[in-house]
Amino acid sequence: MGITDLLIILLSLAALFAGLTVAVLGLIWLERKVLGRLQQRLGPTRAGPMGLFQPLADALKLILKEDIVPSSAEKAVFWIAPVIVVLSAFVVWVTIPASHTLVVENLDLGLFYIIAVSVIGIMGLVMAGWGSANKYGTLGSLRAAAQLISYEIPVIMVVVAVAMLAQSMDLRVIVERQGSYPFVLLQPLGLVIFFIAGLAEVGRTPFDIYHAESEVVGGPFVEYSGAHWSVFFLAEYINTFAIAALTTLLFLGGWAGPLLPPIVWFLLKTLAVVLVVFWVRGTFPRLRIDQLMAFAWKALVPLSFYAVISTAIYQFYGWPAWSLSLMSLAGLLAVGYLVYQRMTGPARRVAQVRARQQAAMQSRRSGISGGPVAPPAAQTPSAPGQS
Repeated sequence: MGITDLLIILLSLAALFAGLTVAVLGLIWLERKVLGRLQQRLGPTRAGPMGLFQPLADALKLILKEDIVPSSAEKAVFWIAPVIVVLSAFVVWVTIPASHTLVVENLDLGLFYIIAVSVIGIMGLVMAGWGSANKYGTLGSLRAAAQLISYEIPVIMVVVAVAMLAQSMDLRVIVERQGSYPFVLLQPLGLVIFFIAGLAEVGRTPFDIYHAESEVVGGPFVEYSGAHWSVFFLAEYINTFAIAALTTLLFLGGWAGPLLPPIVWFLLKTLAVVLVVFWVRGTFPRLRIDQLMAFAWKALVPLSFYAVISTAIYQFYGWPAWSLSLMSLAGLLAVGYLVYQRMTGPARRVAQVRARQQAAMQSRRSGISGGPVAPPAAQTPSAPGQS
């Protein structure tokens, strides 16, 4: 590799980092605006036109804020942990294409690389909690590891199903194979699993249990402040953007679309997925840790294996495309119905108890009002002279 090639790579990485930083600032502003509209308020309005300078003000505040390191913390681990988290989020974008030519380095095993590199962030979260010398931070880091490992399995299995459909792990080839129809029409179940598990991987609501303030006092970040905490925040939004981009590439046809340039189609589809992520945050409450783990192992993991098996059957027997769509929809509807019954079960039981109480009260009232009427007292004839 010559000096020119090295300079091109360094410039590409610098441009990628600058683009991701701008994207993160835009996502922060957009999320506040979207949540404001969902909650019937305005969102940022003061800093700059339409509040556009609010993310810059927040970033400046975090950089200038005092950075405190606990005296009992493992200094080296404490400092390295946020670097590992943000690097694992950044290097994923090295092989994510925004168009057929707009990519830093396209890899034949791009999907394998993305899955392998994204797991490194789990180590950074564990190091953050352990290095803080704080029992709440350690508990939050262990919760983070358990959650991310559990939800990594559905992501990997769905990626395997997509690779089977495309017969490749190259993201550009996967997009090209969706020229006739996007893979969401073949595997709607895979899209739902990948999106939900992706939210859990990023730690977005309703899967933000490992840094839930009401649960573990800030999770693995409890001792971090200032610039160190902002690095974790930056990694979260980079990962959110990455999940939206991968959803677009794997299921929504990537940059394919009429009239507009490919990069515009890619950004529009990714923005639509990001808006759904923000919508989920403003709609669903946080899950408990037992609900979160049960949902992973009892729902998403079996469903992801079903997605792979149905894809294998479809390809082995050479069935028409609509057969895979029907199998995927059948699994999605069946599990959706079971989850709906499970989630609404307590409300139905409360309604049944209330109905029984009202029926018992009504029967008591009807018994009192419709009971036997006592006969009137007999009147004795009055004696003569008495009237």
